[in-house]
Amino acid sequence: MNTKINFAGIEMKNPVTVASGTFGYGREYSEFYDLGKIGAIITKGTSLKPRPGNKPSRVCETPSGMLNSIGLQNPGVEYFAKYDLPFLRKFDTKIIVNACGSTIEEYVELCKILNTLDIDGVELNLSCPNVKAGCLAFGTTYEGVKEVTSAVRKVLDKPLIVKLTPNVTDITATAKGAEDGGADAISLINTLLGMKIDVNTRKPVLANNTGGLSGPAIKPVAVRMVYQAAKAVNIPVMGLGGIVNGEDAIEFMLAGASTISIGCGNFVDPYCAVKTVEQIEEYMKKHNIEDINDIIGKVEMN
Repeated sequence: MNTKINFAGIEMKNPVTVASGTFGYGREYSEFYDLGKIGAIITKGTSLKPRPGNKPSRVCETPSGMLNSIGLQNPGVEYFAKYDLPFLRKFDTKIIVNACGSTIEEYVELCKILNTLDIDGVELNLSCPNVKAGCLAFGTTYEGVKEVTSAVRKVLDKPLIVKLTPNVTDITATAKGAEDGGADAISLINTLLGMKIDVNTRKPVLANNTGGLSGPAIKPVAVRMVYQAAKAVNIPVMGLGGIVNGEDAIEFMLAGASTISIGCGNFVDPYCAVKTVEQIEEYMKKHNIEDINDIIGKVEMN
């Protein structure tokens, strides 16, 4: 039984990854299980310089999900390279760095540095809704996505994955922008822009007023967008958005995703990712599937 996936040139032992911003740099979760059991770790959003993030409150629970407005708080790429990367390299898994910036120049300078590090790939974050500049500003149009992707492509030799926002009218346009800009793969969806209001204070619960909605509540939207994007491009797709078990993962793969990423599920159950790996294997045995690659995009539409 084969669970290996070649995703954009990255050889993964299985299709399960953990989503940026929900796994830190792996230290906390390494106390629960061997991180080498999952296909890849996608790091917290990492920028050229340290970022303090947004002021609190920054998270709140919502029906079947949560809102976050962390604002890409991180120690910067220099700290990551010196302290976090050596730790991550202790584990037999692939390391993909989520790269964020406020300007095209910042993305380029950051990726020049990432290109020199011992990592397996870069996920270009063009979709975080919680920062005032960069990311989402570039990620909502074909032209914007293509411009940033092509600029980064010129300085990055490693596999390049572009993370797309669902906060658009047509997901296929931005997917094509990433492909035409030279991306090796795309990942979707990032969070949906949402708001929660305290009816007693009449103020938004989040200090930033709005935040990114994630969790099972967004899964049907994510599955639909993954299906549409996978049909529109000829590069592989990583699917994410509300995945909490093996059945969810299989659903995304049937829709066209080659790999999947678990986000909020890690908060609810720190073992979620390894359980998902096991559940995918159980599904394969139950349905006599010899190679996980055989189910990618095999949904049978009505």
